[in-house]
Amino acid sequence: MSRCWIRCWIGCASALAAFSTPVIAGEPPTDRRPFRIEVVDDETGRGVPLVELRTVNQIRYVTDSNGVVAFDEPGLMGLKVFFSVKSHGYEFAKDGFGIAGAAIDVRPGGEARLKIKRVNVARRLFRVTGAGIYRDSLLTGVPIPIREPVLDGQVLGQDSVLNAVYQGKIHWFWGDTNRPGYPLGNFHSPGAVSDLPGKGGLDPAKGVDLTYFVDDKGFARPTCNMPGEGPTWITGLVVLTDDQGRERMFANYAKVKPPMTIYERGIVEFDPKTQTFEKRAQFAAEKTLHPAGGPGGHTFIHRDDDAAYVYYSGPYPLIRVPADPDKIVDPDACEVFTCLEPGTRADQGKLDRTSDGRLNYGWKKHTDVIGQQEQAKFVRDGKMKAEEGLLQLRDIETGKTVLAHGGSVYWNPYRKRWISIAVEAGGRTSYLGEVWFSEADTPLGPWVYARKIATHDDYSFYNPKQHPMFDQENGRIVYFEGTYTSTFSGAKDVTPRYDYNQVMYQLDLADPRLALPAPVFEVEASGLAFGWAVPEGVRSRSIAFFAPDRAGVATIAAGSRTGGEPLFYMLPADSELAETTPIYEYSRDGSGLRTYSIDPARPETGSTRSASPVGRVWKNPGPSRVW
Repeated sequence: MSRCWIRCWIGCASALAAFSTPVIAGEPPTDRRPFRIEVVDDETGRGVPLVELRTVNQIRYVTDSNGVVAFDEPGLMGLKVFFSVKSHGYEFAKDGFGIAGAAIDVRPGGEARLKIKRVNVARRLFRVTGAGIYRDSLLTGVPIPIREPVLDGQVLGQDSVLNAVYQGKIHWFWGDTNRPGYPLGNFHSPGAVSDLPGKGGLDPAKGVDLTYFVDDKGFARPTCNMPGEGPTWITGLVVLTDDQGRERMFANYAKVKPPMTIYERGIVEFDPKTQTFEKRAQFAAEKTLHPAGGPGGHTFIHRDDDAAYVYYSGPYPLIRVPADPDKIVDPDACEVFTCLEPGTRADQGKLDRTSDGRLNYGWKKHTDVIGQQEQAKFVRDGKMKAEEGLLQLRDIETGKTVLAHGGSVYWNPYRKRWISIAVEAGGRTSYLGEVWFSEADTPLGPWVYARKIATHDDYSFYNPKQHPMFDQENGRIVYFEGTYTSTFSGAKDVTPRYDYNQVMYQLDLADPRLALPAPVFEVEASGLAFGWAVPEGVRSRSIAFFAPDRAGVATIAAGSRTGGEPLFYMLPADSELAETTPIYEYSRDGSGLRTYSIDPARPETGSTRSASPVGRVWKNPGPSRVW
């Protein structure tokens, strides 16, 4: 559908009649106008997308990206109609029978507003891809923020987003893409561009105006069609600068054949003239050094000592290559952070230990990465102690292990830490639908305590990616999206229009629920400090315990820094939260100095220990140091 035709629909009230009734000229009959139902967040008043309204006779409607439903059911107009209301991560008030919903007098051209409570920490904003993003708003005359509200690039569904800022614009790429004309669509990485916010682009809280690379029929065309059987998937998108100061965009590609067998990998580079990727390197099978087959996931560039590296988050950034166009195509330049003996694979089980028995973690070539599942197997087999494992991600509330599956990691200037947004494999409400937030002092961790920020009941939301180019208020407000799909979920009730598409969320890092425990290091016998606030030398010190550096839910302040700020925050002493332990206060005799320890028998010459715990902090379940 052309943009001019869409604008005509938006601007002309006569075109808002029900599409089932032909209108030749003039104002449509008032008895045929849809009834508008708007579902809004009871805190912000913003419309909530992806809310299901269902009538008593099981007619289902789903709110569009403005939180709007256009109701026009012959026979029910002019009656009181009951709608049950439900949505992933949101709750609607229940009546005395425990039924969540509302009865509404529906009449042609009328409107009603329903308020829904957000349980998720993250706010759901809008759908990024697919058809009918603002269908119901269009039919009921609600303002629409994007240029193409109902069909863009003839895309009905798109899998797994990648994006990067290249030559002044955001370049977007996706996996397999559905089209209107046939169940099989584009399996070779379609793409699009959009303007940056403040440089012609929309406020990311409102939407994204995508301009697809299209073929002569208007459908999103391939950008990476490598020769060979099956789809071409890309990952690890990154923009590098060469010696001549030119920006160059690279990605890792994989060729896939049934049943999802990857038989070829390599590196491609984007040609801005043809707007397609060209092959730069093909890797031999023995060069794939990671359990998942090599560098992949979402990338960032970070300096370690005097060198810059591209880090690949899959979901942890444990693989890197030099940030050099000549090195990224060289498989021998790849390093992994691992505790295996150099040159070995995970299934060989050869752990690298020092002479005193400690696991030797480090950057090594031609060696496998050890993910959470491999780490757990080593523990079960007695080759590794649980506390020796590098990856210790767990639920801050229950202490349950969170098996991170896919996600992204980026530096956040607001928190002055690295933040991870990742989906869990085998979550409580769905296999790949629960999204978690965590923080770390370094890209390598420690990644320990996490908070669930979004849930999708019996539905997948895999491969979430934060978009740092959308950060607002110095990183306090961040944005992420993921693939909302019934795939891998077992869901029998597929959501119309939304299924197999990208949905955007917003996260406010000032939310007290995101005040997560961070490492508190023992600097000397009588002092503690946070890793992020002290010199680099402290990173070689032992982690005494974990505690938030800011006020959180039900926390109390402990001690004080120079300037009067609390040293850290803790839970009250009578808290029973899992993974916490009592902490004691030590008073230096004759001074106002206060120090803290979770060891009730800690020797402190010249100090007096509190008779009972003053609070509770979180245990350190993993290694005592930070890399």
